[in-house]
Amino acid sequence: TVLRTYVRYLKQIRYPFSRAYIEQALNNNPKISRLLVDLFKGFHNPKNGKDSESMAAGCAVAIDHELEKVDSLDEDRILRILTALIEATLRTNYYQRQEDGSAKPYLSIKLDSKMVPELPEPKPYREIFVYSPKVEAIHLRGDKIARGGLRWSDRHEDFRTEVLGLMKAQMVKNSVIIPMGSKGGFVVKNPSKDRDTFRKQGIECYKIFIRGMLDITDNLKGADIIPPQNVVRRDGDDPYLVVAADKGTATFSDIANALSQEYGFWLDDAFASGGSAGYDHKKMGITARGAWESVKLHFRQLNHNTQTQEFDAIGIGDMGGDVFGNGMLLSEKIRLIAAFNHLHIFIDPDPDTAKSFKERQRLFDEVKGWDAYNEKLLSEGGRIYSRSDKILELTPEIKKRLDLDKDKATPNELIRAILKARTDLLWFGGIGTYIKSSKENHADVGDKSNDALRIDANELHAKVIGEGANLAVTQLGRIEFAERGGKINTDFIDNSGGVDSSDHEVNIKILLSDVMGQKNNDMDLKARNKLLEKMTEEIAEHVLRNNYQQAQALSLAEIQAKENLQIQDEFIKDLEREKGLKRSIEGLPDEETIELRLRTGKGLTRPELAVLISYAKINFTQNLLSCDIPDSNDMQDWLMDYFPDILQKKYPKEIKRHKLAREIVATMMANSLVNRMGPTFLKAKMNKTGSSPAEIAKAYIIVRDAYDLRKLWDSIERLDNTVPAEVQLKAMKEIAGLSEHAINWFLTRLGRDLNIGKDIKAFGTGVSELSNNMDKLITPGLKDSIAQRQEIYERDGLPKDLAHQIALMPVLSSACDIIRIATEQKTDLLDTAKTYFEVGEHFHMDWLRQQAKFLPADDHWQAEATSGLVDQLYGCQAFLTVRILRDCQNKTNDKADKGESTADTWMKTHHEPVKRLEKLFTELRRAGTIDLPMLIIAEQRLRNLAGM
Repeated sequence: TVLRTYVRYLKQIRYPFSRAYIEQALNNNPKISRLLVDLFKGFHNPKNGKDSESMAAGCAVAIDHELEKVDSLDEDRILRILTALIEATLRTNYYQRQEDGSAKPYLSIKLDSKMVPELPEPKPYREIFVYSPKVEAIHLRGDKIARGGLRWSDRHEDFRTEVLGLMKAQMVKNSVIIPMGSKGGFVVKNPSKDRDTFRKQGIECYKIFIRGMLDITDNLKGADIIPPQNVVRRDGDDPYLVVAADKGTATFSDIANALSQEYGFWLDDAFASGGSAGYDHKKMGITARGAWESVKLHFRQLNHNTQTQEFDAIGIGDMGGDVFGNGMLLSEKIRLIAAFNHLHIFIDPDPDTAKSFKERQRLFDEVKGWDAYNEKLLSEGGRIYSRSDKILELTPEIKKRLDLDKDKATPNELIRAILKARTDLLWFGGIGTYIKSSKENHADVGDKSNDALRIDANELHAKVIGEGANLAVTQLGRIEFAERGGKINTDFIDNSGGVDSSDHEVNIKILLSDVMGQKNNDMDLKARNKLLEKMTEEIAEHVLRNNYQQAQALSLAEIQAKENLQIQDEFIKDLEREKGLKRSIEGLPDEETIELRLRTGKGLTRPELAVLISYAKINFTQNLLSCDIPDSNDMQDWLMDYFPDILQKKYPKEIKRHKLAREIVATMMANSLVNRMGPTFLKAKMNKTGSSPAEIAKAYIIVRDAYDLRKLWDSIERLDNTVPAEVQLKAMKEIAGLSEHAINWFLTRLGRDLNIGKDIKAFGTGVSELSNNMDKLITPGLKDSIAQRQEIYERDGLPKDLAHQIALMPVLSSACDIIRIATEQKTDLLDTAKTYFEVGEHFHMDWLRQQAKFLPADDHWQAEATSGLVDQLYGCQAFLTVRILRDCQNKTNDKADKGESTADTWMKTHHEPVKRLEKLFTELRRAGTIDLPMLIIAEQRLRNLAGM
């Protein structure tokens, strides 16, 4: 059994030799085969105690000795990898017994994937393989705390390959939630042809899979780890195991939770989300609603409102399904032209929008397929075909709508024509990969069942793609579609709503389990379930907010893609060096392609940026978890905000001691910062300032709250479909520019450790006072500049007040300098600001900084130098302000008598050096073209004048 388990696992990792050939190698070398089993027992027999590793080491030496006698290179290679697999095995249930004392009828092994040679990339953190005569199953985890669904696979030969691809997608999808990604899959080895019997077999195999995992997983009792009985743990504590529904297991969550309770597992019915006491994804429509946030944004960027303006759609799925059915009911303006599922093809060449919507609603409510659609409601020439028919007769209307020039077609030909059809939206709600890149072949895709249907991205005529289903388009296919102007994200961005909803369910159940476990608590299971149901819509709002912000973050990154390509390339290189990222696996461009894009002025596409954003969130989360910032009292608001209001009010103590409190804080912070500041911001700031991720996180929070940015962001987002999306993104970019400058200031210029609460209060008060009095403080030149910017924003459609606030952004970049100067010099804040702005105008500071920003940056070194120069010019303005205030402190009465400003008085008393600088500025303005050396000289002269 032990040897068969490893042989079967080898087959799943695409090992080049056949099962029969591997088995023959074992039969030909019985002594080594015996030693392999001894090696396994040496590691895992609990009776070995402390001698376990030394006994195993002795077996390993004996195996090496015997391998020297093996003549066949193939057999040597096979026996060595089997040895390596056993050495990579961390736990097994082999020594556990059933109640009657007999061995368990299945074997589970837990592997450290990175120790397995010849394992296909990407390598998971851990995996569990379950083997029995009835079932084979695999569970892959991306990290210690990971979550994802278990699917009933029909790919007997390569179900691990299927699960691996899904786990990789889950990893980046889960960047929006607390755990990393995981996926599992099982196959029924001897399936019945009878449908009812087949289902019963599936449930039995699913139970074996779950038991195999729980057998070797640690339990928790309070804060104490409870190891599984008769299991040698060659790894550390590992109590976190969570599963979810997937293909074929949508109704199995209660089964999994019953097993969790049978095992007394600490997560109880939080083990498998989506059960009868949880959040039903289909009932909430949460996956489709989340993906629809991406669709709406794509259309907004095309100046089209999906909720008020009609648009054509084509889809994959049926109305009885969760993602497709819910999705096609999210707007009454959808004109569904065509759709198909595994049985039927639906075509309505010119649908009646209102009538077809009602009919789709009926099918959804009754959980019916396309064959139940009322054909009387179809437009002229509309048809519902069976995919089992050999030849389909096409109507003139169908031929015209799908651009076909023949009267008959096979079902596969018609489906390919549907996928290629002219449409506004292509909505994926069914299982399968239907679009690939023209540079890929069908074998690259790994979905043999749809090879005959699949088309290339360059054959698409859709404007927008919504990937409600997993892996509907290959990553290279997405990139090719985006490069041709199509609007698309990735599946892990679009359909993350389901996992986000499950994440909230599990974490809320963990919280309420703590509540129910207390003495004198007023909650039983019935009350808990009622509370869960009561919070359903608030949970949906939390989830949809995440979907909205991720899609918006992609758009913000997209409009800056050209200018940020170099720093993004550096970020990719860092990921390769530090995290082992493989560009080819993630569909990211190689260095040669990036060079070409730099020359042609092209940036990363949305699908590529989606990968970068997800990795940025994952890395930032890990960075935060490795420091103490998630434990800080200043971070409690992030933890509280994760939970619905009713829980915050009733159970604040329990929330603060939540088992995943640190992970929740880190994940929420990472999502916020990366969504607002972009995927490369953290790395760029670390490189530029030498600051730690924790320090950057603190600075971000201070700036966000001191400048009250959330209020501004909300004001901009409320303008959806009122002003063009580009105007909103432009305003968001202005805020990001202010944020970056202010964050950089706190990291490099404050001169002391950051104090979140104290600094938010001190600087927030100062920023507010400056904003409210800005018109009285700024010089005529600045006033004109602000007025011009405000006029442009008002012309674009922003309300007057918001346009004014966005126009102030460049000026408010100096607020931190002004506030600190006033505090340190003990001067009036408004007087200090007035002097600061007068200094800026007299010495052409804004003009100099603008010239610096216009300098060409052929590489990141030039960009870094330019950015540094801009910061130094801000420094010069601050130091000149300080010098003037100090020099004039004893001349206040003179200034009042003469009616002059502090700055004017100082200029007169320092006439000669000021005059020399004015001459320099005259020369610079006459020069026409300004280069870096000229600006450096100007900065040096200003520095000298300030006495820096």
